[in-house]
Amino acid sequence: MKSDVQLRNDVLSELAWDPAVNVTDVGVIVKDGVVTLTGHPSSHAEKCAIEHAAQRVAGVRAVAVEMTVRLPADFKRTDADIALAAERALEWSVLVPEGKVKVMVEQGFATLTGKVEWEYQRRASEVAVRDLLGVTGVANHIIVKPSVTPTDIALKIQNALERQADREARRIEITVDGAHVTLRGTVHSWAERNAAQGAAWSAPGVANVVNNLLVEA
Repeated sequence: MKSDVQLRNDVLSELAWDPAVNVTDVGVIVKDGVVTLTGHPSSHAEKCAIEHAAQRVAGVRAVAVEMTVRLPADFKRTDADIALAAERALEWSVLVPEGKVKVMVEQGFATLTGKVEWEYQRRASEVAVRDLLGVTGVANHIIVKPSVTPTDIALKIQNALERQADREARRIEITVDGAHVTLRGTVHSWAERNAAQGAAWSAPGVANVVNNLLVEA
């Protein structure tokens, strides 16, 4: 098990390794395997990159984000300009269903609403908007409402987990209530936790996934 000092050094090294991150914008505090990120990244895209970099480090049990985006003067755009760019980005994304997602922008913060049939469409909508110039944050309130009837969801998820990570599949408990799935158990890393969540979302008929998987110390 890594010490907090070693874990902090590894997180800082991973941040320095990621070309999308300006490491001077980030403060890293580690206590009992929990990483707290502080600072003022220059864009929402950089903030997301910082979070993902910390999650990639082995031994990180949880990540607390206390960062706020501080846009440089030449990055600032009006809310109307950002909203128009966001609408165009959603329109041009082949993964976002036409006319299903709406965006509202207030002080650079974009809120997405609407209904889609698949989780990947919900994620793609957020990705299309979050990297736009002037965006300081994104709230994804898009609802996944499947058009197919959920059948044998637990079995489909279990089979997907066994195909992708047999070692982890045996340690994950899957509970299904209608179209809602809850994952419990332990995994070895954030990557495996995210993979299990992705497998659950990929099952036809799933409308919601609650990921209660814990990353082992």
